[in-house]
Amino acid sequence: MKWSLWALVIGFGIDLVLGDPHGFPHPVIAIGKLIGALEKLLRRLFPATRRGERLAGAVIWVLTTAISTGVPLLLLQLCHQISPWLRLAAESVMCWQILAVKSLRIESMKVYAALEAGDVEAARLAVSMIVGRDTARLDRAGIARAAVETVAENTSDGVVAPLVFLAAGGAPLGFFYKAVNTMDSMLGYVEPPYQDIGLIPAKMDDVMNYLPARLSALLMLASGALLGMDFKGGWRIFRRDRYNHASPNSAQTESVCAGLLGLRLAGDAWYHGVLHKKPCIGDPVREVEPEDIPRSCCLLYGSAALGLVLAVCVKLAVILICQ
Repeated sequence: MKWSLWALVIGFGIDLVLGDPHGFPHPVIAIGKLIGALEKLLRRLFPATRRGERLAGAVIWVLTTAISTGVPLLLLQLCHQISPWLRLAAESVMCWQILAVKSLRIESMKVYAALEAGDVEAARLAVSMIVGRDTARLDRAGIARAAVETVAENTSDGVVAPLVFLAAGGAPLGFFYKAVNTMDSMLGYVEPPYQDIGLIPAKMDDVMNYLPARLSALLMLASGALLGMDFKGGWRIFRRDRYNHASPNSAQTESVCAGLLGLRLAGDAWYHGVLHKKPCIGDPVREVEPEDIPRSCCLLYGSAALGLVLAVCVKLAVILICQ
C-alpha cells in the first residue's frame, strides 16, 4: 500500500509536468485496439440479433476488463520480484498514463487559442479532437460551449474517477476503470450498429462512474469556492440540473461548472448526422465566451488537486487501519 501511495503521488506529478507526449506509447491505445479486435471477432461469432449482440457486448466487457486489469497486475508482481523500487517506477508510470490532467488542459486550450486568433475553422478542428459530437455546424459560442462542457465532464472521467480507482486498488484497478471508460467511448452509442453491442459497456460505465461523478461535482464545487467563483450558483444549478442528461453521471460536473460560471451548457447537439434533443444545463446569466475555457481549466486543476489530497488521505487511512 505504501508503494502504491507513492506511485500515485509521483504519477500525478509526472502527468502535471509531461501530460501525454505525442508519439509516446500509451496503454489506452492498446486497450482501444483490443476492444476493436474483440468487436470484429465477436460480431462474427454471435448472431446479428438483439440478444446475440448484447451477449457479444457482455463478453467484450468481461474480456477487456480482465485483460486490462490482469496484465498490469502481473507486470507489477514481476517487477516486485526483482526490486520494490522497480515496481515503484513501473507503477508510477502507469499512474501517469491513467491520469489526464495536463493533456485535457492542453487540448482544450488549443480551442481557446484558435478562437482568440479568430480562426473558427481551426477551432472547430481542435474541438472535434475532444468531443464526440459533430462540429461542422458550431459557431464561436457553440465551440467554446463544447470545450467547456468536455473539460467539465472529463474532470470526472479523466481525473477524479481514475484517482478514486487508483486509491482503491492501485494501477491495476486504475486500468480497469480506463478499460470501462474506453469501451463506453467506443461502443456506447444509441445509433446503429452500436445500440445493442454497446448496451452492457454503456450501462457498466454508468455504474462505475456513479459515485466518482458525484464526488467530482462536490470537489469542483469546493474548487470553485476557493477560486472565488459563484458557489451559491454552482450549488443551485447542481441540485436542479444534475440529471439533465441521458447519462445519470455526465451532468453532475457540467451542472456545477455551469452554475459556477453563470452559463447555459448542453442543449441540442448533432451526433453522426443525427440531431439529438437534449435539455439545457444552467441559466444564461451571460453569453459563453472563449475565456470560459481557461476558467473551466482552473476548475479542472483545482478539482484534481483536491482529488489527489482526498486519495492520499484514503490511502493513508487504509494503511493505518491495516497496520
